[in-house]
Amino acid sequence: MNSTETNPNATLNDVCAKIVGAASEAVIFADRDGRIGLWNRGAELLFGYTAAEVDGQSLDIIIPERLRRAHWEAFDRSVETGLTKHVDRVLTTRSMHKNGARLYVDLSFGLVKDAQGAVLGAFAIGRDCTERYLAEANAKARLAAVEAQLAQPPPRPAE
Repeated sequence: MNSTETNPNATLNDVCAKIVGAASEAVIFADRDGRIGLWNRGAELLFGYTAAEVDGQSLDIIIPERLRRAHWEAFDRSVETGLTKHVDRVLTTRSMHKNGARLYVDLSFGLVKDAQGAVLGAFAIGRDCTERYLAEANAKARLAAVEAQLAQPPPRPAE
C-alpha cells in the first residue's frame, strides 16, 4: 500500500517530510560546505538547539573541537569523491549538547546526490547512546581490573 492509497492528497514527499519531522532520532542534512539545512525534532531533543538556531550554521556547532580536523577531512573527501567509507554502518562518536555536555551518539551517514550523481551534501541519522556507552566502558574497566587481579601470581605461603 502506498501513501496515496490511504490519503489521495498526500504525496510521498509529504509523507517523508512528516516522518522525518516526527522522528525521535536526529536527522541532519548539511550542504557541501557543511552548513546545516535540515534539523529535525530529534536533533533538537538530542543536541538542545532549535532548527532556527542552527539553520545555515556549520556542523562545528555539535563537533568537539579536538575532532573537527578529522571530521572535515572525511567530510570533504566524501563530498569530493561521492563515496563514504561508513556506508551501512552505525558509528559511535563524540558530540556536544548546547549546554556543553559531552555526548556519545550512534550515527549513520550518507550522501545526498542529484539526478546526475553530483553530491548535494551529507546526512546523518543518530541517537544518544551516552548512558549505554558509559555503562559499557565502566563494565570493561571492571572486567580488566578483575582480569589483572587474577593474572597476579598467588601469594606465597608463609614459611
